[in-house]
Amino acid sequence: MSDSSTPAGGRFVAPHQRLYVNIDHVATLRQARRGAEPDPAEAARLCEEAGADGITAHLREDRRHIQDRDVDALAAGARTVLNLEMAATEEMRAIAERIRPHQVTLVPERREEITTEGGLDVSRDQDGLARLIADLKRAGVRTSLFIDPDDRMVRLSYELGADAIELHTGRYAHHPDAPEPLAALDAASRQGASLGLAVHAGHGLTVRNVGPVAAIPEIEELNIGHSIVSRAIFHGLAASVREIRAAMDAARAALPASGTPA
Repeated sequence: MSDSSTPAGGRFVAPHQRLYVNIDHVATLRQARRGAEPDPAEAARLCEEAGADGITAHLREDRRHIQDRDVDALAAGARTVLNLEMAATEEMRAIAERIRPHQVTLVPERREEITTEGGLDVSRDQDGLARLIADLKRAGVRTSLFIDPDDRMVRLSYELGADAIELHTGRYAHHPDAPEPLAALDAASRQGASLGLAVHAGHGLTVRNVGPVAAIPEIEELNIGHSIVSRAIFHGLAASVREIRAAMDAARAALPASGTPA
C-alpha cells in the first residue's frame, strides 16, 4: 500500500518524497580496472549522510557493474534501506531471498543494452511474475515493478500483487519540453495511487529536469543515479545528492495544499 495521504477533494500526496540514490555507476568506474576503488558501499554511506532516503543497486546477470559482494555489503551496511533492482529470474530470486533487501524492483534486462531502455512488459509470463512476487512477499520483501506509464501496465501490476510501481521516465527525460510524456506520467501516477499502489519514478532524471516529475503529487519516491554520479566528478558526491534533493523539495513545496498542481 502507498503511504500517501489524501486531502479532501484532492489527489493523493506523499508527505515526504523519498530520494533513492542508484550507485551502480560508482561500480562502473571501479570495474574499469577491476580494482577495489571506488567502493559502492562507501559511496552509499556518503549518499545517506547527504540526505538519501535509500540506496538502489542493480545486480545484472552479466555483473557489468554491481557485483555480488557489493550487494552483500550494501544489505549489511545500509543505514537507510536497500532497493535491489533485478531481473525476474530464479538466480536473482534466490539472492533476494537470501539477503532480504527492503525492496526489490523487477526490471527488464537485455545483455546488449547499455542501460535499461524501457519498462518491464508485465503482460508476459504473468503467472511467473505473480509467483515471484508472492515468494518475495513471503520472505518479507516488498516488490516494485519498473513499467512504462501505460494504463494497462499499471492495472496488471496491481493484479499481479505488486506493492509499488516505478514509472519509467526515459521518454520524458529525452523530451522534457513535450507535453505528452509528462501527461502520461501524471495519468499513470493517478491511476496507480487510486489502486493503492505506491508510485515511484526514475530513469534519466537530472537536477535540470526533475522538477516537473517531482511535482506529480502521487510520486512517493524517485530513483536517480547516473546524473548524481556524473555531477559528483565536478562537485563531489554529497553536494550532488544535496543539489537534487533541493530541486525535488522545491518542486514539492510549490504544490498547493489540495495536492493538485497549480
